[in-house]
Formats: sequence, structure tokens, C-alpha cells
Amino acid sequence: MSEELLARIDRLESIDAIRQLAAKYSLALDMRDANAWVGLFPEDVKVGAGQVGRAAMRAWFDDTMRLQFTGTSHHIGGHIIEFDDPDHAKGVVYSKNEHETGDEWVIMQMMYVDKYDRIDGRWYFRRRLPLYWYATDLNKPPIGDNKMRWPDQDAYAGGYHDYFPSWKEFWARAGDDGSPVAEPAPLEGFLDTMSRGATAPKIRVR
Repeated sequence: MSEELLARIDRLESIDAIRQLAAKYSLALDMRDANAWVGLFPEDVKVGAGQVGRAAMRAWFDDTMRLQFTGTSHHIGGHIIEFDDPDHAKGVVYSKNEHETGDEWVIMQMMYVDKYDRIDGRWYFRRRLPLYWYATDLNKPPIGDNKMRWPDQDAYAGGYHDYFPSWKEFWARAGDDGSPVAEPAPLEGFLDTMSRGATAPKIRVR
């Protein structure tokens, strides 16, 4: 086979492997299999507060899943994947989640902004940036600002729109401004075109 065909097959296999990462992430989290979950990240994963490695990430996972949630179910939506090169990619994954937390049932709408690395032939999450639109008790629609509404916590904003400038630009206009329609984003450039070089926002994850 030609090098071009081999590269295209590799790209297809990589897309499938990356999509499997998102599915494995949800299953391992919902089944509370901490070892399976942290195994989806490289050995040198950054955890926060200067901590590095799967052991530190597993401790964070155990603490968070034990203290905040009784049970969870993560439902994966659309998944956009774009490659920087054969071993590095980025993506956006929609996720609709349900959480049993004490005596309340909290539903959530969010997305993950991901970076993926292939190391020794295997794809891993390099980073998952969660962007939240809302979290609220099933019977309490989250109308208004600060849509993250967990039991016994002050409501706060989840950064759902902060990575993409178009949201604020849309509401800053009174209507269509008649400007020329932009050319379609280049292949492997849809996400960069939408984010326009925005820096990752600081997101409260618990």
C-alpha cells in the first residue's frame, strides 16, 4: 500500500481509539474504577497544585467521587477530533450527565475540551478541560446566571461559553451586522477557528 493510504488508515484507527477514550472515561468514572480511569492518562499527567502522576490523580478521583456523588451516569454526545500531527490531536466532546448526590438528583450539561497524545502506540488524554453550562436538581430548571447549583453550595458559573468568543460577540450585537460571511474553517482547523486562540479558562470542578 502507498504511504498516503497507510496514513489515512492510521488516521481512521486513531479517530476510533480517541473516541473509545471518551467512552472508557465515562464507564470507568461511573463504575468507580479508579485504576481504569487514571490509566487513560499518561504517567506524567498533571493533577493540579503541583502534583503529577496517576497516583495523585487516583487520590483526587477517590476523594471527589466519595465526597460529592453517590452515583453518576455520563452520556456522550458529539465528538469533534482534529490532528496537529499523527501523534497529537485535540477535540471537543459533549456530555449530558446525571448525579445522585444525597437526596437530590442533579442533571448537568457540559462539554470537554481535550488534548490527546499517542505514546508508544497508545492514545491518552493529555488534558481534559471541563466546561459546564448548568448543574441543577432535576425539578429545578437553572434559569438565569450561575447555573451550577449543587445541594448545600452557593451557585456559581461553569465557564461553558468562556472558551469560544462567539457567545459574547453574538449577544453584544443587536442583530446580524451584514459583514461578509467568513470562508469555511480549514481542515483540522475548525476548533482553532472557533476558539481563536483563546486561553483556557479557570474552571471550578468541585
